[in-house]
Amino acid sequence: MTTTERITTNGTVTKRLGKWTDADTFDVRGQDAGIVLDLRAPEVPQDVRITVNLRHSTLKLLVGDGDVLDGGDITWPAKGRLKDTQGPDGKGGRRIHLYGTAADSEIRVHRGGVAVVSAMLSREYLNDARQALKEHRHTTVDDPSRA
Repeated sequence: MTTTERITTNGTVTKRLGKWTDADTFDVRGQDAGIVLDLRAPEVPQDVRITVNLRHSTLKLLVGDGDVLDGGDITWPAKGRLKDTQGPDGKGGRRIHLYGTAADSEIRVHRGGVAVVSAMLSREYLNDARQALKEHRHTTVDDPSRA
């Protein structure tokens, strides 16, 4: 069964961190926006499809060390690119397919410790830490795989 998450934002920053979805298809639209998607949770399927329609925006993907990105089906009608400086570590993981259009936009990929720090430098992490302290549990925004 295919579950689709639709994320549309204009002129703002939208973050989806921690254990927020179990969808296998994402429809991401942004204009003059910043969008952060955390795909590290164990609930996220092994084969993910992300369709983007970005204009003057940045999409940041927080992924696992072994996740492989397939960004060959994105068209770049103006400036922009896919930035995955670290690359997969070869241990195997999710396969993330990217489709769509990104005009004057960037898609950045953060893995491992960089993904953890990116998640921790957010208001969502602070809220999760406060709630975790009250409930005597560990935080999940920094590491969604933690039980």
